[in-house]
Amino acid sequence: MTTTQQTPPPNEEPKDDQRDEQNWRGQFEEDPDREISRATTIRLKADSRKLLGELLRPYQKLIWLLVVIVVVENGARLAVPYLVHLGIDNGIPPIIAGKGARDLITIVAVVLAMALLQAWARQVFLMRSGRLGQSILLGLRRRVFDHFQRLSPAFHDRFTSGRVISRMTSDVQVIDEMLANGFDGLVTAVLTLVGTAILLLTLDVKLGLIALLSFPVLLILTAWFRKRSAIVYRQTREAVVLVIIHFVESMTGIRAVQAFRREPRNEEIFHTVNDRYRRANLESFRLNAVFMPAIKGVGNVTIVAILAYGGYQAYHGHVTVGVLTAFLLYLRQFFEPLQDITQFYNTFLSASAALEKLSGVLNEKPDVPEPLEPAKPARGRGHLELRNVRFEYVDGVPVLPGLQLDVPAGQTLALVGTTGAGKTTIAKLVARFYDPTSGSLLLDGVDLRDLTEDDLRERVVMVTQENFLFTGSVADNIRFGKPGASMEEVVQAAKVIGAHEFITALPDGYDTAVEKRGSRLSAGQRQLVAFARAFLANPSVLILDEATSSLDIPSERLIQRALKTILADRTAIVIAHRLSTVETADRVIVLEHGRIIEDGAPTDLVATDGHYAGLHQAWEESLA
Repeated sequence: MTTTQQTPPPNEEPKDDQRDEQNWRGQFEEDPDREISRATTIRLKADSRKLLGELLRPYQKLIWLLVVIVVVENGARLAVPYLVHLGIDNGIPPIIAGKGARDLITIVAVVLAMALLQAWARQVFLMRSGRLGQSILLGLRRRVFDHFQRLSPAFHDRFTSGRVISRMTSDVQVIDEMLANGFDGLVTAVLTLVGTAILLLTLDVKLGLIALLSFPVLLILTAWFRKRSAIVYRQTREAVVLVIIHFVESMTGIRAVQAFRREPRNEEIFHTVNDRYRRANLESFRLNAVFMPAIKGVGNVTIVAILAYGGYQAYHGHVTVGVLTAFLLYLRQFFEPLQDITQFYNTFLSASAALEKLSGVLNEKPDVPEPLEPAKPARGRGHLELRNVRFEYVDGVPVLPGLQLDVPAGQTLALVGTTGAGKTTIAKLVARFYDPTSGSLLLDGVDLRDLTEDDLRERVVMVTQENFLFTGSVADNIRFGKPGASMEEVVQAAKVIGAHEFITALPDGYDTAVEKRGSRLSAGQRQLVAFARAFLANPSVLILDEATSSLDIPSERLIQRALKTILADRTAIVIAHRLSTVETADRVIVLEHGRIIEDGAPTDLVATDGHYAGLHQAWEESLA
């Protein structure tokens, strides 16, 4: 199969202590720890905020309703210590004086009502916020998935499958955590801090001022933690991505790993990236181990100071026991939100990093964009023209330096040449996986860049040597060529191609599950299913890129019969090293360094003393 040089990643040098982690794939992967400019950082944060705004905008009314519910819940909770103060100072004295317990019973009833109100508000909040979070995540996953599907193969060539999975799993999961716990924690913490501070000063100004003396210490601790955790949590998110990437790619290529005894090296690499993830998490735990006890320590010292001073004041009658009790209860509530805010900040940092990555992906533009004013051509017969087509994977290194080619409708054209001659590049350009650097490709007189993706895929279908079979039945995979096809159409396509016999011999016939990537079928059977899929799609132009190169001779003969059927009455581009496949072509083009060096019918080229004649002779000798 023709191989073409891929666009290399940016020429950046990794840090020494990360070189092994990044170069284990044999090439420099995008470096998650590379230094980025301040302008880039600002742009990424702006993009992430924009994405968050887009996700929340459709639910503004529900969000405001949730805010009201949280306010009600926290109002009920903050009322309880004050009611305790009233119960002690105003409810108990009448009982002692023999005037009855009416006031205390009333206060107890109000406390019970506040508890029930808080419980009800909490239940409503959890139900509605859960529904809101899942709706947002549903839309986000759908948006990311749809966008990944629309991005060009050039993007997926450089963006590893591990990173794709990381975006759809760990990054989305972090945002889920923020939506599930962060919103509630932040609003509750802010309301509690503000409300408690006001109530402390309202109960007793002197005690309130003493309590607030601890606030500067808390601010210093919080600022230190915020600065350190911003670095640590980003490192944690980046480290887990490396773990996912290595795991996914090792399992995806497990056959090659086992065939070349790569397991020890892969284990070594996984240990490295996994240990990096462990170290990042340990640093996070160390930060929490310092910050959390420090907050508790400041709170406890403050409570001791208030208890000592407040007790002295109560002893001398300057403060009632009820006020002191309520004050101590409020103090406990005052310090708890700081830990909640810290936890929210940690979650927010992780979610911000995830949003930056997701917004970066969503801001990626397809290399083959949809036309602004698409053409609406009638269905033609598949006349292809390549007009002075130049294409470069790497700037300044042309794979096709300026190709002129005309393929009449209904002609089967075979492309022959050495590896790197540009055969597969031509196929990818005709399928519009890439756009030419300059020049144009026309299908029935219309530039491919003026066709919508749907119109193009309806007219051009590409079959490769490794056709992907999706999890599902044989019928489902054939129907992939025409999603709305009836079962009768599926069976007819299989019969025409010659796949019906082996399919009906399967345990469940057309309903037989093909298993992962079609592992239940042989290579020849998978190729027949792919041909049936292409036949059902009924394109004007069919591209066969090394469609028989991985088959044995009996399987290839079976495929050759199917080829005669599928190539009839349509334009076809056939790329093959095996000349048995080329022999079915009406015309052969021999390529060298992206230029046509021979062009003609197979029989005419064999009669000449040229490159194709030499290939044909070598092929015949190999069969002898």
